[in-house]
Amino acid sequence: MLQIMEGSHAVAEAAKLCRPEVVSAYPITPQTHIVERLAEMVADGELDAEYLCVDSELSALSVCIGSSAAGSRVYSATSSQGLMLMAEVVFNVAGMRQPIVMSIANRALGAPLSIWNDQQDSISLRDAGWFHLYGEDVQEMTDQHFIAYKAAEQHDVLLPGFVCFDGFILSHTYEPVDIPSQEEIDAFLPPYVPYNKLDAKAPISMGMYATPDYYMEFRYETDQALQRAGDAISAAGKEFGEMFGRDYSGHTESYRMDDADVAFVALGSICGTVKDAIDEMRADGIKAGLVKIRTFRPFPAAELAKALAGVPKVAVLEKNISLGSAMKGAVGPEVKDALTGTAIEVYSYVIGLGGRDIRKKDIRAIAALAEKGVGNMFYGLRTEVL
Repeated sequence: MLQIMEGSHAVAEAAKLCRPEVVSAYPITPQTHIVERLAEMVADGELDAEYLCVDSELSALSVCIGSSAAGSRVYSATSSQGLMLMAEVVFNVAGMRQPIVMSIANRALGAPLSIWNDQQDSISLRDAGWFHLYGEDVQEMTDQHFIAYKAAEQHDVLLPGFVCFDGFILSHTYEPVDIPSQEEIDAFLPPYVPYNKLDAKAPISMGMYATPDYYMEFRYETDQALQRAGDAISAAGKEFGEMFGRDYSGHTESYRMDDADVAFVALGSICGTVKDAIDEMRADGIKAGLVKIRTFRPFPAAELAKALAGVPKVAVLEKNISLGSAMKGAVGPEVKDALTGTAIEVYSYVIGLGGRDIRKKDIRAIAALAEKGVGNMFYGLRTEVL
């Protein structure tokens, strides 16, 4: 059913339709509306789940890992400093192979304190063993929750996933959203069947001590599972498209790339602005295109290289900062690595940190910089305050 909904409430509806048995989260801006709405659903009998109020984000994800280990489908959501407080457990969830899905309403990290959007929080945990999905608009980020559970719970994957979307820009924006019925999602997403679980009648141990003789092999197996998660996400996205008409089988999505002389690479809501800017640039004879990364972990290197083949210049738009790195952002080096052996020039542009506006004129200016070979920089610095 097509409805006009706030992004956070659309995510809450998606979470409800996935039938989690346990919801545990701690409110933090700009994620709070999601868990507030889920609390109402549980209280009103719309969602048959245990909703646990906890004292911190660390406790929230700790409840989730225990509940998942006991065989329940679980859900959580967080943002920014809350995700950082969870960090210890974030690594444990992946290491224990628990298929938890968590929404990340992306927000800048302190200090200094900022409640506005960039993608530093989720990007900072890119190596924790979770797969990462990024939504461009409210529809996409809503649909990605169904796909995330479908992929995470495959027995050859059994890994957790972040569904990331830009805080305020998407979480608090009202857009038309096609919300499937419960019957439709039940047909797409079957009940969770754990590979193993904690049971007093058949005791097992999880997350135990590993000596140097075995620890590396655990990490290797997690990496292999994350690679398989890419195939599972693609398969789930294709099946979703067949059922609902919105195909998410690709980890990337190309826009006007057929004859592009300069290509942007980006994640999240900025892609909408970039598409509008490209349309205007095309009208002025500037052949620009976009490759949107929908799945950041596992990184879709082969798919990205195919999408960018033959483009002379690539401008990676970074709503994060990898402090001390030569390219300045975390995504650029991965794009450059994916294009090893080609003549394509890759430049990284750090933009929009702490919620600073990114306008079409900025996208056009960055294209001009890339054409000149000027990049790996903070774009739009206010030099008068430095």
